[in-house]
Amino acid sequence: MTPSPGSGRFEPILALGLMSGTSLDGIDAALIRTDGDGRAMPLCHLTHPYAETLRERLRGCLGQEARNPIIDGVERDLTQAHTAAVRELLQRGGVDAASVRAIGFHGHTILHRPERGVTWQLGDAAVLAAETGIDVVADFRGADVAAGGQGAPLAPAFHRALAVDLDKPVAMLNVGGVANVTWIGAYGPMIAFDTGPGNALIDDWMRRRTGNAVDEDGRAAAAGRVDDKVLSSMLANPYFDRLPPKSLDRLDFDAAAAAALSTADGAATLTAFTAAAVARSAAHLPEPPRRWLVCGGGRRNTVLMRMLAARLAAPVEPIDRIGWDGDAIEAQAFAYLAIRSIEGLPISWPGTTGAPMRLSGGRLFPS
Repeated sequence: MTPSPGSGRFEPILALGLMSGTSLDGIDAALIRTDGDGRAMPLCHLTHPYAETLRERLRGCLGQEARNPIIDGVERDLTQAHTAAVRELLQRGGVDAASVRAIGFHGHTILHRPERGVTWQLGDAAVLAAETGIDVVADFRGADVAAGGQGAPLAPAFHRALAVDLDKPVAMLNVGGVANVTWIGAYGPMIAFDTGPGNALIDDWMRRRTGNAVDEDGRAAAAGRVDDKVLSSMLANPYFDRLPPKSLDRLDFDAAAAAALSTADGAATLTAFTAAAVARSAAHLPEPPRRWLVCGGGRRNTVLMRMLAARLAAPVEPIDRIGWDGDAIEAQAFAYLAIRSIEGLPISWPGTTGAPMRLSGGRLFPS
């Protein structure tokens, strides 16, 4: 992989990014060398899986609106898991902590209600800085939400750096627990928003019906048939007609409409729902993208990728085709955003979060 060219405003430095996504599978950790502007070189990446007990305790925090001793305990253990991920990554990369300028620490979102001025990510940045000996940038969403923005998605700045040499317009689609798209135009404009559920409904369906964490390679969906009536009822949600910018909480959608379906038919229908929601999002883009590049765990679901290709009027490809690791993009993005935050550069725009102006964000927690 080669670094993307940039303006050379800043000297590239080492930064580490951490992402605990809505899929609840674990912590993605990535090390990059970046100037926080136009240059970013990926170095190494790993996924630190959650212990099953921590995953279920974290799941129990979703949607909670007030602190309590249970949440405090989960936050403590979640932070320690992130500390372990940092140490593991540094060891794997042969990198000394003292050479890393900052950690971009997203934490884990348990509540996202920007219309009420609320977004809550669990994780103690001060503890992480003390434990690792590295400065930590956290609370990336707070300033944007306080200014009236959605606080999400935040990866578009990094997506634009990745796409500098690509034919445009291009769409970058992240399919994690929730799916989001970044549209990048020929002369730099960006539009970004959450398209709808990603893997979350499918994963939850499989966990309830089979005990499996995911629909591995879409096998259950491949064995089933899409129930068009159920799919139509789910697509009637007014969210899809709302103009962007817009964002979602993981719990904004559920699979209640599919409750009477078989395991396979439900998996097929929920997978079609994710794909159809992405297709609906295309109506909100200024121009049709030349291609859709997919990152996140959803790109491994061959049924989902086929459904996306059938519904979108452009090639649909895993982002790995352009030489980037589709599992690492979100963590790399928060490493990149940490440096942008330190340099006072914007991390959100009116077109990506609905913020009233270009905004920097994040809070620095010195080690």
